[in-house]
Amino acid sequence: MTRTQVTGGLVITAAEEIHADVLIEGGRIAALAVPGTQTWTAERTIDATGKYVIPGGVDAHTHMELPFGGTFASDTFETGTRAAAWGGTTTIIDFAVQTVGRSLREGLDAWHAKADGKCAVDYGFHMIMSDVNERSLKEMDWLVAEGLTSFKLFTAYPGVFFSDDGQILRAMQRAASNGGMIMMHAENGLAIDVLVEQALQRGETDPRYHGEVRKALLEAEATHRVIKLAQVAGAPVYVVHVSAQEAVAELARARDEGLPVFGETCPQYLFLSTDNLAEPDFEGAKYVCSTPLRPKEHQAALWRGLRTNDLQVVSTDHCPFCFVGQKELGRGDFSKIPNGMPGVENRMDLLHQAVLDGHISRRRWIEIACAAPARMFGLYGKKGTIAPGADADVVIYDPAAEQVMSAETHHMNVDYSAYEGKRVTGRVETVLSRGELVIDQREFVGRAGHGVYLARGTSQYLG
Repeated sequence: MTRTQVTGGLVITAAEEIHADVLIEGGRIAALAVPGTQTWTAERTIDATGKYVIPGGVDAHTHMELPFGGTFASDTFETGTRAAAWGGTTTIIDFAVQTVGRSLREGLDAWHAKADGKCAVDYGFHMIMSDVNERSLKEMDWLVAEGLTSFKLFTAYPGVFFSDDGQILRAMQRAASNGGMIMMHAENGLAIDVLVEQALQRGETDPRYHGEVRKALLEAEATHRVIKLAQVAGAPVYVVHVSAQEAVAELARARDEGLPVFGETCPQYLFLSTDNLAEPDFEGAKYVCSTPLRPKEHQAALWRGLRTNDLQVVSTDHCPFCFVGQKELGRGDFSKIPNGMPGVENRMDLLHQAVLDGHISRRRWIEIACAAPARMFGLYGKKGTIAPGADADVVIYDPAAEQVMSAETHHMNVDYSAYEGKRVTGRVETVLSRGELVIDQREFVGRAGHGVYLARGTSQYLG
């Protein structure tokens, strides 16, 4: 392993901002020192003068190669983790899927087979539970013991991923006893299906109706319900991709009561809106995801939630489908548009822009994008910070570089950018993963298979 020193940069973590030199040895952070006070010998020196030195991003919500609506997410673990690295993210947590009638283990093995030897950066898995029964509940205990400590259930997508309240309660009770974290997609899927059917009968088939039928109140109702079920079970709950101000209010109320309730939002809800869903000529299909984009006025509540810590994490829910041939499956019927958007490469830059726009501080940027997701899912200390002993996942970030986001220049395997033409200030320059260069001065020098699977501890927000 090459001994590396990073000199002259401003080191930013969730806790502090300090001018420090960083020594990397054996794939880990070995030391931090006041600039000029240490004469380390290192084979490689990276000059970070005028730049930020930040922890690699932790994206706790991605879907590489996810089967959905008769097709597959267009990023593989190889293309998706490469794009993540380009965007300054050095750890992803993806979702393995249990097939109804099959075991959790079979689903996990299938995802290991997809990812093994393919990833450019480190990765972990959550487990989607599609079939809660005595066998799968027992398997939860085994998986937690092995370091897969989080399980996702859905109040949405009847007939695909949907679990009823009794199944959700049982899974939460199990998590209460084994230390796992239940993640919930909170929308009232049964009610939404009625509204979808009625909209299509009225001839309302365009992408914008996807947002209109998946009502904010039905997100709030399901959020309220899963919080109460978790309270009954004595379990923590993490609500994924929160998009509506009414849902934020439910989380805030529960947290004010001292409940172990957590929330995540995504860049698309912070920067995009139903205006995008309404773009003409079926262009709105590019922005179809669930929970859906909301009217712009919801954004203020999401930013406030991030500032007040009622929302703790910004993940991407990266689930790309190409416009040509995939999103187009829903021409004439919005309910057939594959749900999902690309974003794993854009998150760190968009959140840096949010710092410049005055929404969050620099340290909060690192908190919500690096430290909090690592803590939430049992990786902190190893990931999410720059401190002696941590993995040397280090990003040299140029806060002054300007860029225009575009499908022409991004590295995600998808034929459009959700942020096409958006100008942002700030850009990743160099990325190290466990001390090895993945991006070197805006050039990809990594390799498939460098990334390793991460067994995780239980949530570091609990106990």
